[in-house]
Order: sequence, then C-alpha cells, then structure tokens
Amino acid sequence: MLDLRRLRLLRELHARGTIAAVAEALSYSPSTVSHQLSELQREAGVPLFERDGRRLRLTEAAHVLVGHADVLLTRMELAEAEMAAAAGAVAGTVRVSAFQTAAISLVAPALARLADRHPELRLEVTEVEPDQAFDALLRRECDLAICDEYGGQRRPRPRGLTFEELYVERVRLVLPRGHPATRLRDLSEAAWAGGQPGTSHDRLLMLACTNAGGFVPDIRHRTTDLLVLLALVATGGAVTLLPDLSRPEREPSVTVRDTGISRRVLTVVRNDGLARPALTAVRTALNEAASDLG
Repeated sequence: MLDLRRLRLLRELHARGTIAAVAEALSYSPSTVSHQLSELQREAGVPLFERDGRRLRLTEAAHVLVGHADVLLTRMELAEAEMAAAAGAVAGTVRVSAFQTAAISLVAPALARLADRHPELRLEVTEVEPDQAFDALLRRECDLAICDEYGGQRRPRPRGLTFEELYVERVRLVLPRGHPATRLRDLSEAAWAGGQPGTSHDRLLMLACTNAGGFVPDIRHRTTDLLVLLALVATGGAVTLLPDLSRPEREPSVTVRDTGISRRVLTVVRNDGLARPALTAVRTALNEAASDLG
C-alpha cells in the first residue's frame, strides 16, 4: 500500500524540484523528506528517482504516480469533508493564507467570532502575498486563500476551485501632504513606491499608469508591505496607490485622492473541501467581518 503522506512529498518534489525546497515548504528536515521518499520507492517496487548531479530526477514511473497522487489526495480530502459533514461537528484545523491588510481587517475579527462559537476549531493563519496564497491553495498547503483582483483583471479560474467575493474596496492615489497633483497622469515624472516585481500591486501600478497617461512609473522603492508604502509616502519620498483596507486616510502626513479603480477581495477554496462544516464556519465568519466594514 502506498502512503498518501509520502505521495504528497512526491508531488511536492515534482512541483519544487529539490528535496531542500520540499523540506522548507513543509517544515521538515531534508533528511526526513529523503527518507520518506526512499520508503515510497520501496512501497512502489519500481525506481522513482534517478540522480542528476546533486538533484533527484523523477523517472517516468514517478510521473505516472504524481498524476495518480493528485486524484488520490483529492478523493481523500473529499472523503474527510463528507465524513465531517455527516458528523456535523465544527472541529479540526482550517489553514488560511491571506495578505496583510486582509489578515488585519478580515481574518483577525473572524478569529474572535470563531473562538466564541466553535472552541473545537483550530484556525491557522499565514500572511503571504495574494499570488502566493493562491499557489498555496493549489498545492494543498492551505484550505482557504484570500486573494485579490484589481480593476477588471480576473485571476485564472482553474477547475475544482470556488471563488467568492468577500469585499470590494476603492484604490486611492496617495501623495505627500500638500502635493499639487490631482490625477495619475500628473505623476509621470514622480518617484513611485510599489510592490515587488510580479506581485498584484506591481501589476496594478503598471496598468493604472499605462491607462491613465501612457507612462511607465519610475518605481524607486519596492516592498510587499503596504504599510511601508504608506510610510514612504508620508515622509515625502514617493507616491503610490493603496486600497482602502490599508487605511491611508488615517495618516495625517498624506493626501488621498480617488482613482476610480476598485479591488475585489476574494476567498478561494477547493471544491473537494466545501462539505466541511469547519470550512463553512470560517467562510461565514469572514463574510460577517466584511459586512462589518460596510
């Protein structure tokens, strides 16, 4: 019999490429990952790995097994969800991946509700960028991801996932206090602060400036922390775009102007876990926290 936990390690090795990367992602030691993969190869009874320098390369048999691993893990999660639904108990662990401002304004208030209502429920929260949260959900490293979409841009909608709109907010142009600009197009020569390359904030900034005035922003400062972006603007070092959840209007040293751009905050879950009462409880508490924001 093949061990499902070892099959997950095989799938992670396929996705990440090295034992060290698998160990870091799953909080194991490399020696533990290596040992468990060796045990999986023994269980399979066929070679699953070949040495390629210092790396392990998956054999053709391993690639076949990876395909079956996805199906088996999906069926196992579905079975667990259906058993939990039959029992009706809101218990167990739900892992949530959320970006910073959503974790502060939506997840934290939901935690308080859940602690009162369902003391047997364990909620584990990891703060990551929206793109990373989405990837973590696909890799089954979390059960619910909170992601975002700016303007009319939509994320891919892979099969097997359920997307639900949680909150819609405005995106603001944030300037040092007293700055004369009123529109994005006035800032083609300004110093900008933005997200790291490839992040959703970076894509927002590039798209907004292109649409507003056809210019590429001069991004001199980069961070994934929206509160750092706000601080950079407050000290006069840059201008930026920030959504309402980052509360730029509370900073007295900045001027905030509307852009006409919106950000949708979404919850994303795998369909095979939808039947879990615990996951339903978390989604309900998040929606209530969003409603409280108005």
